[in-house]
This record gives sequence, C-alpha cells and structure tokens, in this order.
Amino acid sequence: MAEENAVEIGRITHFFSKISVAVIELKAPLKVGDTIVVKGPTTNFEQVIDSMQIEHENVQKAEPGQSIGLKVVERVRETDLVYKKL
Repeated sequence: MAEENAVEIGRITHFFSKISVAVIELKAPLKVGDTIVVKGPTTNFEQVIDSMQIEHENVQKAEPGQSIGLKVVERVRETDLVYKKL
C-alpha cells in the first residue's frame, strides 16, 4: 500500500473473535462503501465496508470521535491501524 493513496482514520480498540467484529475508534469520517486497509505487526488486509454499527444500530456514516463495530474478513489485533484508501 502506497502511503499517498491512503489516510489513517483510526485504530482497533477491541476484537470479538467469535463473531469476527472489530471496534474501531475513528479520527476521520468513514462511510459504507469506503475501502479500508488494516495494518499492524501481523495484520495487513483490505476490505470494502458493507455495513457498520454504532451502539448496535446500523449506520451509513460515522464521524471522528465515534467508535464503530465492523465485521472484518480477517483477524485483527488491538492497536492495529486503520486506513481509508483514497
């Protein structure tokens, strides 16, 4: 991933392995349809956001400062960084 093609939007704060859901604390806006890249010491994958939740409610977009729940395609770890592809 070239750094100029992506911007850091948050980090993983929790991962529920049984249901494969990550909690992401956002520092930039994010919406359904965006492509994200999750990177960490042992993590590196990208996926398109097809749905996300805040407090168990489906939302189309989230703002900085909010924490969202997101079903992820691979295992993630706390402190992994999340980038949005431009």
